[in-house]
Amino acid sequence: MKELIQKLTAAFGPSGYESQIRDLILETIKNDVDEYRIDALGNLITRKGTRKENGKRIMVSAHMDEIGLMVTHVDEQGFAYVTNLGGVRPLNCMSNRVVFANGVEGMLCARDLEMGKVPTLDKFYVDTGAASREDCKVKVGDPCVFVGDFVDMGNRWMSKTMDDRVGCLIAIEALKALGESPNEVYFVFSVQEEVGLRGAKTAAYGIDPEIGIALDVTMCYDTPGLIERSLKFGAGPCIKAKDGSLIGTPWLNNALYDAADRAGIPYQIEVLRSAGTDAGAITLTRSGVPSSAISVACRYVHTPSEMVDVSDVEGSIRLLVEFLSKEI
Repeated sequence: MKELIQKLTAAFGPSGYESQIRDLILETIKNDVDEYRIDALGNLITRKGTRKENGKRIMVSAHMDEIGLMVTHVDEQGFAYVTNLGGVRPLNCMSNRVVFANGVEGMLCARDLEMGKVPTLDKFYVDTGAASREDCKVKVGDPCVFVGDFVDMGNRWMSKTMDDRVGCLIAIEALKALGESPNEVYFVFSVQEEVGLRGAKTAAYGIDPEIGIALDVTMCYDTPGLIERSLKFGAGPCIKAKDGSLIGTPWLNNALYDAADRAGIPYQIEVLRSAGTDAGAITLTRSGVPSSAISVACRYVHTPSEMVDVSDVEGSIRLLVEFLSKEI
């Protein structure tokens, strides 16, 4: 499992440019599913099992894309100015490195700095070491992502893009472990979540599921200075009651609680004031889909050093397999 998460987090895949991570996931799972396809938007949609008499058609979605930046223009000196792909915070950009799809790396810097003020994103540029516009090896429209190597910290993992490669890991491990089930399960590895839950919306329309489950990370409130402490490391997977895009369907959440209890898995109830996951798009598909999410508490979300607790990841895999294995 550790070797796989290292590969997943290392793969390049900002919103709209998920082909590299999609190819890696497909190669990993293609022999463990009954069918797979890639839709027009780039979602990897797989199916495992066939719906039995009392089973359900279930969509499980984990997004492949990571936050990133895109070049807006290159000035005469060769500095590449950027805009965001997803929820990039200017404070997290200062003096961090980025890498482009062609392997070019650079340093994020900002002009017109004022003491005590965080610059806006339009002030940021990437210094790739170029001496001029003609010398610059990146161009307008090129995307880049943060550099953040995987670190094994024992019972914790740290890397860029744990959001949401850890969700992809949970989906992969669950589909491999899932045996006979009354349910027809569609494991979706979605695109463009970070820019508006776009891939999950189109995938759900095509699948027309009866139940939707998103796999993602959530805010962790156990670090110094944070008042809300309801979600923390090592306390188990988080079952979504509410976020900015979804109110978890009560009967579905009860089924997830029951599955956790059956398997002896500790769990947390997640209530967020904002943010959202693929479940928010799934639930509004067609005439509506009962939906919820299984989340992993994550420290330092949307930075190059996102951190998760391994026991929470393992618990999420066990919970998902237990839930999918039974009639709902």
